[in-house]
Amino acid sequence: MGFRPPYIVSRSYKWTYLYAALEPTTGESFCLYLPGMDSGCLQSFLEGLSEAYPDHHLLVVLDGAPSHRSEEIVCPENVEFLRLPAYSPELDPVERCFQEFRRELSNKAFETVEQLQKALGQALQPYWEEPARLQQLTGFSWWVEAVNAL
Repeated sequence: MGFRPPYIVSRSYKWTYLYAALEPTTGESFCLYLPGMDSGCLQSFLEGLSEAYPDHHLLVVLDGAPSHRSEEIVCPENVEFLRLPAYSPELDPVERCFQEFRRELSNKAFETVEQLQKALGQALQPYWEEPARLQQLTGFSWWVEAVNAL
């Protein structure tokens, strides 16, 4: 028996991140796929959101993710932040959506980022077609009351 060198397996992963903003009282949403979870990508998302809703004052809920705490972020003129307390994802309506998508897409492998985005788009489609579904999922009574009081 001769010596066999060990096999070297090189695995590389590519990532995509879904950035999402939603309006819990109407079920309207705005989503972008971006390549990272950093302050530059968050800045791009905020600028896209601001441009999509130029005549609206937008309140964006942020959790304690490092990119959300970055001092590099320049808040667009029509956007304001509401920062959640540490370790309180249950207070963020968009987390309910992410839970649903995780259930649908977990334990599945995708050969490409594009395939993952397509599957996620299919999971999002019912919510885009029927905003009332998203409203029902994310419209916590206390959020709706607070928004309506503004």
